[in-house]
Amino acid sequence: MVRRWRREARCVPLARAELRKALADWGLSELEGDALLVASELVTNAVRHAVAPRDREIETRYVRLGNGVRVEVHDVSPAMPVVGESDRGDDGGRGLYLVAALADRWAVGERVGPGKRVWAELSVKVQ
Repeated sequence: MVRRWRREARCVPLARAELRKALADWGLSELEGDALLVASELVTNAVRHAVAPRDREIETRYVRLGNGVRVEVHDVSPAMPVVGESDRGDDGGRGLYLVAALADRWAVGERVGPGKRVWAELSVKVQ
């Protein structure tokens, strides 16, 4: 599932809603909490930190894996995300720590065209 969003804060809940629907359709609702948090962090980073003209869009891709999902966020900024150091009182800087803690794996890579893609994969844990 691929969607494009204006680079505005209001796209974050819209992107989460699309992921929630995809997970339900794929029978992966068990991943909803963690996957929505990961998507929120990645889309929010693209909105806040991707240095790009305001009219350039963000693209989300949600890919069903065998027993999980890949959440991808594409933007046109060449600036790579940085795992920030934050103090206890800071309002931000923990997003990629959360992604790393919740995802089975994640990375930043090139994409077709300018910019980058940041992705994370989550899978249903077998008991």
